[in-house]
Amino acid sequence: MTRPFPEDFLFGAATAAYQIEGAAHEDGRTDSIWDAFARVPGAVVGGESGDVACDHYHRYPEDVALMTELGLQTYRFSTSWSRVRPDGGAVNAKGVDFYSRLVDELLGADILPWLTLYHWDMPQALQESGGWTNRDTVDRFLEYAGNMHDALGDRVNVWTTLNEPWCSSFLSYTGGEHAPGHTSVAEGLLASHHLLLAHGLTVQELRGRDASLNLGITLNHTVADPADPDRPADADAVRRVDGQFNRWFLDPIYRGSYPADIVEDIRGVDPDAVARFEAAIHDGDLVSISQKIDTQGVNYYHGDLLSGRAPAVPPVSGGPTTERARRSPYPSNDGIHSVERGLPRTAQNWEVQPEGLTRLLQRVWTEYAEPAGTVLYMTENGAAYDDVAVVEDGETRVHDADRTEFLRLHLGAVLDAADAGVDVRGYFYWSMFDNFEWAWGYDKRFGIVRVDYDTQARSLKDSGREYARIIAARAL
Repeated sequence: MTRPFPEDFLFGAATAAYQIEGAAHEDGRTDSIWDAFARVPGAVVGGESGDVACDHYHRYPEDVALMTELGLQTYRFSTSWSRVRPDGGAVNAKGVDFYSRLVDELLGADILPWLTLYHWDMPQALQESGGWTNRDTVDRFLEYAGNMHDALGDRVNVWTTLNEPWCSSFLSYTGGEHAPGHTSVAEGLLASHHLLLAHGLTVQELRGRDASLNLGITLNHTVADPADPDRPADADAVRRVDGQFNRWFLDPIYRGSYPADIVEDIRGVDPDAVARFEAAIHDGDLVSISQKIDTQGVNYYHGDLLSGRAPAVPPVSGGPTTERARRSPYPSNDGIHSVERGLPRTAQNWEVQPEGLTRLLQRVWTEYAEPAGTVLYMTENGAAYDDVAVVEDGETRVHDADRTEFLRLHLGAVLDAADAGVDVRGYFYWSMFDNFEWAWGYDKRFGIVRVDYDTQARSLKDSGREYARIIAARAL
């Protein structure tokens, strides 16, 4: 039996600028926070960086040809703030021209450009003035967004403001795992608000320029379940993780308010941090943040089984094996414990839980998107596995059965959500290419296209071939 996808369903793949472009200091580009962070001893596995990455900056025509071979209808990419406005200063014409050429290449291949303005590569010079903890950064971002629209607004219709603001605030300024690598509750809170404010003001600005644009944001989500539904402490752990991961961003965007229960939870942990956060919220901020959006991107990799007490056998960590001190990205984290549930795991020790994706899409649709008239797209979903490349008949092949099955299972979960009434209109596999996987460096491979980092040769994996078959058939 085959399961067809809706006629208007878009199949795509996704990447991010710092993870694939390379050319870190060519044609006027200067350091982003990730360039600086990667140089910190112990911050990235293997001490690696995105200096070269997949060399997409020079190889983008070859890469777009691979997208055509796969049959992709759309390609989600990000523009580098550090390439377009180096050091946060004047517009760099050569940087803008790269994205103009990329967009033209995509359009020439009949592939819809899906542009993300921020995938974590803030100019380091702005971080030295406080980064996302400084309200002035919101204005600098708005200028950058306007520059990109000036250059590409005649050819790009889909604009995503931010990718995963949870990561670029709490994981980065509170957890210390991502750039700039800080471990402050107050900084995470301030960064989250200023990121959301930048999102809302950018939507206002671009909507004012062109009412026909498709505007939105991409959020990463978890599905939090209690280890014992009848144990109040387990239910409370679920409430707090859901609140600090999901509702902290969904509520202001769709409802114009931060979740009051979570604000009070954090106040009980760090009242001074909450006081700074509340003082940073100016009159009108939440009105700006809650601008109507056309599209919400949903990123999902796995859920969480949680308990209010420590399990006898702690689960395997899913974080990178780096040496720098880190802390929980959750400001209120006491009494929150992950529990092993025996699911298959990826090479990053992330659980494989496709049914969680169905429940997530149903929840976001029913509680948030549908009442607001917003549609959903799966903008990231994928898995890292320890691929083995072999040469067969002179051709490099990767027989990645686990990733192929992961892809099929999660596309099936999307169809299950659509069958349940969710308006989900597309799926982007993460990632198009093996790439620089943030604090994991090059240790983990997510791509449906293998990249030999020594030669930069590209090879379509079995998972990519299966994705191409599904796209051609428009059925699972």
